[in-house]
Amino acid sequence: QVQLVESGGGLVQAGGSLRLSCAASGRIFGINVMGWYRQAPGKQRELVAVSTRGGITNYADSVKGRFTISRDNAKNTVYLQMNSLTPEDTAVYYCNLNIMSGMYWGQGTQVTVSS
Repeated sequence: QVQLVESGGGLVQAGGSLRLSCAASGRIFGINVMGWYRQAPGKQRELVAVSTRGGITNYADSVKGRFTISRDNAKNTVYLQMNSLTPEDTAVYYCNLNIMSGMYWGQGTQVTVSS
């Protein structure tokens, strides 16, 4: 079994910063992609940022230059540093792990940005 445990969400004012963390545990072997998705009320879940084990990253256009994804492969942990937050970033953020055995999701962590 694979488990993803997220932390770091919360309430912040516009212009502020938050850092999300997600630790994966269980049978994780080989090449993998870890990242973050988000879902705002009434909207579909969307990609925020993903990173391969080798450090290749991909960001949504809406977060480029503001968010930074990083990984600690030894700890199977992925981070999302979010700066210059806006109310449009308000959503539930989900950690995602994509490996050969399947795709796994965290339970989600709420990020709320007040104006």
